Amino acid sequence: MKHSFIDRVKIHARAGRGGDGCVSFRREKYEPRGGPDGGSGGKGGDVILQSSGQLATLIDYYYLPRVHASPGGRGGGKNRRGRDGKNLVVKVPRGTLVRKAEDGSLLVDLAEEEQRFVLVRGGKGGRGNASFATATEQAPREAEAGTPGEEGFFALELKLIADVGLVGCPNAGKSSLISRLSNARPRIASYPFTTLKPVLGVMTGPEEERLVLADIPGLLEGAHRNEGLGHDFLKHIERTRILLLVIDMAGEEGRTPWSDYRDLRRELALYDRKLSRRPFLTAANKMDLPGAGANLEIFIKRTRLPADRVLPVSAREGFGLEKLRAAIFRLSAGRR
Repeated sequence: MKHSFIDRVKIHARAGRGGDGCVSFRREKYEPRGGPDGGSGGKGGDVILQSSGQLATLIDYYYLPRVHASPGGRGGGKNRRGRDGKNLVVKVPRGTLVRKAEDGSLLVDLAEEEQRFVLVRGGKGGRGNASFATATEQAPREAEAGTPGEEGFFALELKLIADVGLVGCPNAGKSSLISRLSNARPRIASYPFTTLKPVLGVMTGPEEERLVLADIPGLLEGAHRNEGLGHDFLKHIERTRILLLVIDMAGEEGRTPWSDYRDLRRELALYDRKLSRRPFLTAANKMDLPGAGANLEIFIKRTRLPADRVLPVSAREGFGLEKLRAAIFRLSAGRR
């Protein structure tokens, strides 16, 4: 089975062990009695998580869930310190939450670009015998072993970060719409649940402004109770700044546009009350189909939405898309 979008994985992280200290004595000409010169071991490497906007999935760690840093080197004679283990930098998508696997407690939210977090720290290097020399013990024969690095199991969970989240009931035309508005190329077909994973795209404005759009898979009634794939989908809406509600204005699936709108708003609010206060626009899609015009008039009356917040479009025919783009950019900039 091919997994192209993975938003939850469990990994095992282990930092490098510290290098052992060395027991050594000088053997130099004209200094027959010598002295201790064993160096200390190097520090073990850390495992560091770093967020990256270039990644959109945790798939790498689905197949390779073990991330282990290298150990520190052993100390040497002539007070040579062992090399430090190399840190392992693990890149994850921006928006990744990191939790302890055993209790689910949150360690960090990697919401910023190139944000770093030391997941596990490398062990300390052991001291060589040169470190143990004293006035009364001038030839110590002891050295320390390096300490183990930290390790543990961790849960990584991705919540997408996008400017605009497209939400709608199944087969409302979100995939077609995001492909028209941005550079995204989702799978498109005329049956529900074509989209089984979020799709990201970038929409460019007339002055080279850029907004990231996320097509969230179709929501059903009961999604807030995690029915179906409810929470798997809804969690990706939490970080979007603007919502674009995509409504099938032709009622092709036997539902009415106003009931779709009511159900979407209710599911969002029941999942997270903050989503009901998020700025939103409504894309009245499929306006090229029979009955859509009459439904639009009823829709505006029943929802009591301002006319400038309901934008008639046809993703299939390309109708109304420029006005929709302009409205999204205005709302994003705080202009009405």
